[in-house]
Amino acid sequence: MENGRIAVPSVEQGGIDGQRAGHFGHCDVFTLIDVEESKIKKITTLPNQAHVQGGCMVPVNLLAENNVNALIVGGIGMRPLMGFRQVGIDVFYDVDRAEIKPVVEDLISGILPVIADDQVCGGGAQK
Repeated sequence: MENGRIAVPSVEQGGIDGQRAGHFGHCDVFTLIDVEESKIKKITTLPNQAHVQGGCMVPVNLLAENNVNALIVGGIGMRPLMGFRQVGIDVFYDVDRAEIKPVVEDLISGILPVIADDQVCGGGAQK
């Protein structure tokens, strides 16, 4: 990724040195990373908005309204994944690492895979 805004579902206060949440819909905040010329230029956080079961478009719309181009998840359900695809946000997958910075660096360098349909989960309250 040369230019754009990456969102990472995060626990507690988030930030580039923070920890990624296990499931995007139940994160505390989204860490937003602005990338210019393949370099991290700005880090901000965005509080997640509460949503009830089945209301998974709330965070989809929140990230779309905040000009996110890419999302890195460790877990996501099919409904929100389809929502992200509809609004033009690419969803990338890394289930193994909880640290935000290394997965962001992998996305910038082009080695983080796009999530496949068979990697989605049924949802849940895991962090």
